[in-house]
Amino acid sequence: MVQAYILIQTEVGKAAAVAAEIAEIAGVTSAEDVTGPYDVIVRAEAGSVDELGQLVVATVQGVDGITRTLTCPVVHLS
Repeated sequence: MVQAYILIQTEVGKAAAVAAEIAEIAGVTSAEDVTGPYDVIVRAEAGSVDELGQLVVATVQGVDGITRTLTCPVVHLS
């Protein structure tokens, strides 16, 4: 299982709507609107890096109101 945080910038006034829509996407475990340089932070999981990429590019980036995303895969350093 591959997990990642997706940091999202939205159009002004769209953060809450974007977070609500993304929260309904399969593979998204949480989506919250926040303050700071990003407007929404999403935690997502997929079976592989390729599946994660498809989730982000084909599904998340298709949500209306998103202007930019930054995907940060979770690593487990032991």
